[in-house]
Amino acid sequence: MGTITTKDGTEIFYKDWGPKTAQPVMFHHGWPLTADDWDGQMMFFLAHGYRVIAHDRRGHGRSTQTWEGNEMDTYAADVAALTDHLGLKDAIHIGHSTGGGEVAHYVARAKPGRVAKAVLIGAVPPIMLKTPANPGGLPIEVFDGFRAALVANRAQFFLDVPSGPFYGYNRPGAKVDQGVIWNWWRQGMMGGAKAHYDCIKAFSETDFTEDLKAITVPTLVMHGDDDQIVPYADSAPLSAKLLKNGTLKTYKGLPHGLCTTHPDVVNPDLLAFAKA
Repeated sequence: MGTITTKDGTEIFYKDWGPKTAQPVMFHHGWPLTADDWDGQMMFFLAHGYRVIAHDRRGHGRSTQTWEGNEMDTYAADVAALTDHLGLKDAIHIGHSTGGGEVAHYVARAKPGRVAKAVLIGAVPPIMLKTPANPGGLPIEVFDGFRAALVANRAQFFLDVPSGPFYGYNRPGAKVDQGVIWNWWRQGMMGGAKAHYDCIKAFSETDFTEDLKAITVPTLVMHGDDDQIVPYADSAPLSAKLLKNGTLKTYKGLPHGLCTTHPDVVNPDLLAFAKA
């Protein structure tokens, strides 16, 4: 584990486990979480001989609680700075939710040889917000509601999200895991309120269409069709169509947080894609 300092003085925390000679797999977390959200996948890939890296996005977790730079251009620049620092080559970049947007934005701009493959899981591209060009998106009022709830009582909001829609725990017959809920809350409360507030705009209003078109490496798009956070129909199938070398994998009935609720399903599919 370590930190790097970016050009604007922000400290980015990261984990780097495994042999430096092994192929690197870098994980990008969702909002408002941290690198810890990937512990299950990191341990899995580590056991299969990979080098695994995950960072806390600026304003999140153990990275600096930034009040500015909380947008996709800077997020991607931070990733580029970290991959340069670590000298990563032929890396597989895996992003969940907001992290999927970060992966798309970074991979589209990455230096030659840096990226071998990419994976977008329950990811926000092409764009979440409803616009004339994206009539199937979510109205701005949804995201205004997120912002209002965060300002009013962030601690309660960060209990409500994982207790309900994030993991599908609000579905009839759902097996609720209290530890998972508390771990989500713990990660969220480690970050900065201002950065989390700004990031809502970043994940909902950034249009990743041109990023997706620019990506040439093999890219796997994975999404649960019962995703209540990033609705399936306006995300995964559209992203897969925009990618030059994209594959869509749909998981029937799985929620947004499928990497946590169904690692037994997701992890083998990630490994098969990595090895292909």
